Amino acid sequence: MSHPVHTRQPVRAAAAAFIGTTVEFYDFYAYATAAALVLGEIFFPGTNRFASTLASFATFFAGFVARPLSGMVFGHLGDRLGRKKMLLLTMFLMGGATTGIGLLPTYASIGVWAPVMLVTLRIVQGIAAGGEWGGAVLMSSEHAPQGRKTFFASFPQMGSPAGLLLTLIAFRLVTSLDHASFVSWGWRLPFLASFVLLLIGLAIRFGVEESPEFERARAAGKLAVAPVSEVLRTHLRPILLAAAATTIGAAGFFFTNTFMISYVTTWLSIPKTTILDCLFVVTIIQLLSQPVSAWLASRIGDARFLTLAASVSIFTPYPMFLLVNTQQPVAIIAGISLAVVTLSAVYAVIAGFMTAAFPTRLRYSGISIAYQLCATVAAGTTPLIGTMLAQRFQGQWVPLALFFSLLSLVSLGGIIGLARYQQRVALHGDVAPQAQAQPQAQG
Repeated sequence: MSHPVHTRQPVRAAAAAFIGTTVEFYDFYAYATAAALVLGEIFFPGTNRFASTLASFATFFAGFVARPLSGMVFGHLGDRLGRKKMLLLTMFLMGGATTGIGLLPTYASIGVWAPVMLVTLRIVQGIAAGGEWGGAVLMSSEHAPQGRKTFFASFPQMGSPAGLLLTLIAFRLVTSLDHASFVSWGWRLPFLASFVLLLIGLAIRFGVEESPEFERARAAGKLAVAPVSEVLRTHLRPILLAAAATTIGAAGFFFTNTFMISYVTTWLSIPKTTILDCLFVVTIIQLLSQPVSAWLASRIGDARFLTLAASVSIFTPYPMFLLVNTQQPVAIIAGISLAVVTLSAVYAVIAGFMTAAFPTRLRYSGISIAYQLCATVAAGTTPLIGTMLAQRFQGQWVPLALFFSLLSLVSLGGIIGLARYQQRVALHGDVAPQAQAQPQAQG
């Protein structure tokens, strides 16, 4: 009688991963969007808008500082205790921190303690994010049928555009308020809405069974005693290659969304509501394109598809900026969509591609450390670097486009290196099961 339940588990796990990461990304993007729109004004007041925005993005980066250590902690616990327990804990932490931000007093009320409390809650968000991604990817891919692991691993990746859509809807509604109301109380509403989403996400994740691959490893007594130290000792090269490979997928979104909001409102004087409307359409396009990318990768091979997507992404920022600088909504949508579709193609496929480089007993630790290392070094600094480049080269978009191309080039190098690593390991018979089953798809 239990057989039908188990046959439904892959779909249920993928759906739960998608919905859970949607909630998590909503929380994360809510902070990123508010950082670009309003947090500098209410937590770091001053006469210099550039300085306030930079300070706001610095608190955004603070959440990324905690992520590598968090990835190690949750990676250790996930490889020792199971994926499901960690996903419930990370969701609770993220939802609680986001709701708390919505309740914070401002600088005008309590002075310097306001930004201190903001940074503290932002770090808690980073801790939660550090453990969330790896667990969600593994719950989806490790429940998947053999030969479809990369495709199923793309479902939690779809939580990024879905969470961003919810964020944009929320901030589009509150930015329609007059400026005084938005600054006074309107900005809080998207953060407070996180509490409702938290309850929904927890209820969904409770209904998913533990990863069958983890359960088999536990039953066979093959769990690692110290997975973090072991994976760092035995798999450091694939960790570094995977971190590089995911660069444009992780950092590119914060360029085309978080930084772009600040860029067009500050330097092009485009209204906040206009850019949010444009990004809403772009994100719908992204949400629709990611499963198509995952399907195409399953047809032509993960490594081949990723290499192509990263290569094209190198050239997309130039038409993007040309179109954005027309200040016409349709052109803005077309330009940003061009960049987002290519970088999200990398993002959709990279999760499943990375998991094949690590054995089950070390997988949570390996992919978490790799992804969170990239998130700290590249994703967290992207809005800061973009803002400084925009200030240094006022009226010039080429340096910004070159920065985007550099992120894509780093990904391309990591993808090629990781593909070669997996090919060599597969020849010696010491690679994760899904890589063994599809050696040609990885090359």
